[in-house]
Amino acid sequence: MSQKIAFVGTGRMGGNMARRLKDCGYQITAVYDAHAPLAEALATEIGARACRSLAEVTAAAELIFTVVTDDAAQLKVFAETGDSLLIGASGKIFVNCATLTPKVHTFDKVRPVLEKLSTALRYIGPTGSAAQVKALVNMVMNINTAGLAEGLGLGQALGLDLDMLREVFSQTGANSQVLKTDGEDMQNRAHDCYFSASHAAKDSGIACQLAVDCQLNLPVAKVTQAQFARLTDLGLGGLDKSGIAELTFRGRHS
Repeated sequence: MSQKIAFVGTGRMGGNMARRLKDCGYQITAVYDAHAPLAEALATEIGARACRSLAEVTAAAELIFTVVTDDAAQLKVFAETGDSLLIGASGKIFVNCATLTPKVHTFDKVRPVLEKLSTALRYIGPTGSAAQVKALVNMVMNINTAGLAEGLGLGQALGLDLDMLREVFSQTGANSQVLKTDGEDMQNRAHDCYFSASHAAKDSGIACQLAVDCQLNLPVAKVTQAQFARLTDLGLGGLDKSGIAELTFRGRHS
């Protein structure tokens, strides 16, 4: 476990991945975030260096994880000019963990590390394949989230007891992982961010574009993407994805 590891992007996902590997005995030597205080706080916590440049990150590690927001952010950290992870990148390994379009995207060499971050590690396929699967996972998750928000919103409008309704959902075909993670939060308007509505809009958009490229019509995915985009347009994109319930519960946003 002497391999030196760095993280670019130290938000909730990147930060927790770094903590996990640190707890597993790996050496996290450097962290970086466009919002410097995030990286500084994590660096202090796990004993890493908070880098001020991307080139410094590459110099400090052999394996660099990037956990950034979108395609533009990914292309920026790998810019061909200026400060970039590509400076001194010869012999280094980069692992992208963000949901990006597949065209923007090493498995066996980093399998031991990845196994510490996964309960069921698997090789998906050639470069870009895993990005496609991740986009589809998030597309279906977002559809489930939007559907749950509508079911609970209608239940509220009908005057039903939502605790009872969620329990019934959990015992029927309406059950889902999203019901476990978001149902109570939707009911109580507890939208502390774990996976933001703006990210949901972006990820569903990636999946919808893949469908267009395949000449496939996915009307439910399109409507779901539009709902999350609307939430973002209302200035609520920083809410957790459970915040989509703000569009479906009576007396909230219309």
